[in-house]
Amino acid sequence: MKRALPVLVLSVAGLIPVWRYAPSHDTGSSSGAAQAAAPASTPSVSSSAGPDGTTTTVVSGSTVDTEKGPVQVQVTFEGDEIASVRMLRQPNHPQTTAAVPKLIAETLRAQNADIDTVSGATITSDGYKESLQAAIDARG
Repeated sequence: MKRALPVLVLSVAGLIPVWRYAPSHDTGSSSGAAQAAAPASTPSVSSSAGPDGTTTTVVSGSTVDTEKGPVQVQVTFEGDEIASVRMLRQPNHPQTTAAVPKLIAETLRAQNADIDTVSGATITSDGYKESLQAAIDARG
């Protein structure tokens, strides 16, 4: 009987975090896979000609709402090549912060949105690729 009370108290104390756990909002998929919501904005495009005749085009991709937070990229094209990518909006999360430089480097190497997902930041990677593809498509 001396052990029953501590066991009961510790069991209840161990179950409290389980009872308080609130799962993240599911987007309605029955598989439980992370799904990006419809883009919240449309891409925007601006162009200018440099002194050497090269056209520089800056395109903001659509904002993609993910379960971690919104993701939006801005792509700078010099001529037909992707010269740089900048994150306009990203989730405030350590994995996202670590993944963004890898995503940008991969984009500059591949010169398209067909890039690998960064392990540990799958949701952000998917949102990044969707916003990037929207920017590429908006450029034409």
